[in-house]
Amino acid sequence: MRGDEVVMAEERKDRWAGQCHCGAVRFEATLSDGLNSVRRCNCSYCRMRGAVVVSAEMGGITILGGEDRLTRYRFNTGVAEHFFCSICGIYTHHQRRSNRDQYGVNVACLDGLSPFDFAEVPVNDGINHPSDTHAPARLTGVLRFVPAEQP
Repeated sequence: MRGDEVVMAEERKDRWAGQCHCGAVRFEATLSDGLNSVRRCNCSYCRMRGAVVVSAEMGGITILGGEDRLTRYRFNTGVAEHFFCSICGIYTHHQRRSNRDQYGVNVACLDGLSPFDFAEVPVNDGINHPSDTHAPARLTGVLRFVPAEQP
C-alpha cells in the first residue's frame, strides 16, 4: 500500500480487522486517531520486538476469536500488559503504561497495513519513560523507510 492509499484507507474507516500471523487470534480495533498515532518506542522490549503501533481507546479492541490463545507478558514495573498469540508468538497489542486507558495496536496485524507503509515513524523515548522521569514524553528520533528503486 502506498502512502496515498494509506491516507485513503484512513479516511474510509478508523475500524480495522486484524489477526496474528497464524490467524488463531482475530480482533477488531477502533483507532483513536486513525493512523495519526503511529509510533515506535526505544524501551528494551519494544526495541527487541520492533513493532510499529497505533492507538485504540480502552474498549476499542474486540477479540473476535482466539481469546484463549492470547498470552500476556509484563516486565519491569509490570504496569504495561503485552498480548501475543501463544501459537505463532506474534504481538497483537498492549495496554499502555503511560496511558492505561489506551492500547497500542501492532499495525502489522491490521488487515491491509504494514509498518513499511509509513515513510516516517516517530520513536518515543521509552528508556526515559515519563512515568519514571515525571517529565513530558519526548521523541528520540524518527524511523524512516525509503523503498529501493525498482529496475
